Amino acid sequence: MTVTIGAGPLTHHELVAVARFGETVELDPRAVDAVAQTRVAIDALVTDPEPHYGISTGFGALATQFIPDDLRVELQKSLVRSHAASSGPEVEREVIRGLMVQRLSTLMTGRTGVRPVVVETYAAMLNAGITPMVREYGSLGCSGDLAPLSHCALALMGEGDVRDRNNDVMTADVAFAAANITPVELREKEGLALINGTDGMTGMLVLAIHDLRNLLSVADIAVSLSLEGLRANAAVFADDLQELRPHPGQRASASNIRALIAGSDLVHGERDSESARTQDAYSLRCSPQVHGAARDTVDHAHRVATNELNSAIDNPVVTLDFRVESNGNFHGAPVAYVLDFLAIAVADVASMSERRVDRFLDKSRNFGLPPFLADRAGVDSGLMIAQYTAAGIVSELKRLAVPASVDSIPSSAMQEDHVSMGWAAGRKLRTAIDGLARVLAIEILTASRGIALRSQQPSPANTHVVDLVNGVTGGPGPDRYLSPEIEAVVDLVKSGRVLSTAEATTGTLE
Repeated sequence: MTVTIGAGPLTHHELVAVARFGETVELDPRAVDAVAQTRVAIDALVTDPEPHYGISTGFGALATQFIPDDLRVELQKSLVRSHAASSGPEVEREVIRGLMVQRLSTLMTGRTGVRPVVVETYAAMLNAGITPMVREYGSLGCSGDLAPLSHCALALMGEGDVRDRNNDVMTADVAFAAANITPVELREKEGLALINGTDGMTGMLVLAIHDLRNLLSVADIAVSLSLEGLRANAAVFADDLQELRPHPGQRASASNIRALIAGSDLVHGERDSESARTQDAYSLRCSPQVHGAARDTVDHAHRVATNELNSAIDNPVVTLDFRVESNGNFHGAPVAYVLDFLAIAVADVASMSERRVDRFLDKSRNFGLPPFLADRAGVDSGLMIAQYTAAGIVSELKRLAVPASVDSIPSSAMQEDHVSMGWAAGRKLRTAIDGLARVLAIEILTASRGIALRSQQPSPANTHVVDLVNGVTGGPGPDRYLSPEIEAVVDLVKSGRVLSTAEATTGTLE
């Protein structure tokens, strides 16, 4: 697909397509015309003897410094070079492409005052697969994601290091020459327009929402497998019980669970004195409440991200009546809050999943299964240390759930005295989502082994999932090298194969 920029707001699907899957962009011609018209407002101020921020002044705490005509091109170059100051490990390609397509979308609103050549060259850089190298630290999430965006602006100037389509590292001028792209010499206001947005944190938020929608469906699959493997009471998931507490996410999760366990002999079949229970532990019985709360949190985050994708964030900004006005829309608080909120939900869903893993391995609580699901308990340790791995991840997720947005370190000589730390919130959320996928994979591996040790038949949907999982792990048996088996199931989770296997029977889960 080719994503058209400027015809309307950028959608979540479009950002993910360009960021993660390398889709190309095209510029709506009418929007390019609007960009050109807005530039007239900036050009009208270039010769004005009165100072105008970003056009004829310095930046941040230096905003009172008037810059003469002959230094203004150098002003823009200096801004970008000095602000491209990131440090640490390299940031993932998809994050930078997400940042770039969101910045391009803002530039194409015609509210930033750049020339058409800027948006055309930015689009060409994206389409050529040229990705600026950005490092982990440098954004405080206020005045925009300054350092990450500055590295992208630096590449637009033909400077700095980039990766090409083949992921090879080279300087931007070499990559541009190979792609037949001419670097841009920035003019008044353009350097500022390229770096003053929440695009990095917003891109990470959109990617996180995409991943979490899939993982929360996988979480429902994981708990449905645990319900079967632990022979739980399925009556608590009835729709009329969920309707008594009408949170939409809870009801959707319970609906998924009912579909996944439909036709199961393990939860719906004959009971003996050991398996007949009126109430299960909270980690089983309350799973729709926790998974549902996480779903509702994702829906809230989706609304915030949609608002941000609909935004034209810059400072100063060119209004619809062509005034050039300073503002504070670059502050990342709305995005930072939901990034932190999602990290809390991720930690809680993973924590509940790990508790179900632990129940499987404890002979006093797993209702007739061998200790640690071991083949020869004592000689074999079974999945004992898989639970340790899950517990270690969950402990880390709890640390990552500590909000970044409550912290603020003043900068720029106290001009920027309160910042959002939204970039940091996005970075830790990405780590947390990876951890959630791994914990769910360990639960799915454990439950699939537990079900295979039962004599009763699981549901049709879960039968296919168990066969898929035990097919890559080997299922029950003597102890084996366990790490590759865990990683194989992690891949099944992240690739979407667990979800698609279940949905082949249930239809699309909610």
